[in-house]
Amino acid sequence: MINVRPEISDDIDKIDEIYRRAFETDLEANLVKAIRGSEYFIPELSLVAVKQTRVVGHILFSGIKIIGEREEIPALALAPMAVLPEYQRQTIGSQLVYQGLLESANLGHKIVIVVGHPEYYPRFGFKLARNYGIRAPFDVPDEAFLVLELKVGALKDIRGVVTYNPAFNTVN
Repeated sequence: MINVRPEISDDIDKIDEIYRRAFETDLEANLVKAIRGSEYFIPELSLVAVKQTRVVGHILFSGIKIIGEREEIPALALAPMAVLPEYQRQTIGSQLVYQGLLESANLGHKIVIVVGHPEYYPRFGFKLARNYGIRAPFDVPDEAFLVLELKVGALKDIRGVVTYNPAFNTVN
């Protein structure tokens, strides 16, 4: 059984360990730290997966914008997400995504953007962002740049370029 809940201060080192073990570089771990220290951090949307008493996964949603011709539309970035290697392929990542999307909608957010695996995220309702006239600010394959409406009609007449919060630019 997995419990998904918002992170608490005691989880921070455990979250860092998850990213360092799940990825080959420190990029994602550093990204979490940078977002957590920014004004775009939403504490309720930094979620951990707990199995028994162990924190085994993490997902983060943070504020971004879609810059259109006449307006800026608020949205969320789903990034990053990780599960400890020995707990992968046990639906923990899916549970994190589902709970994160539910919490995002409950908080009134309407749009989520993800750069991710095109065979993974569509199961949650993500679609090609280009089909909505939404573009990435960097080179990314179209099939990996995805968008999800949390509120029906939120993407109606939206066109523009996603602007990530500056925390995304501080890590490399």
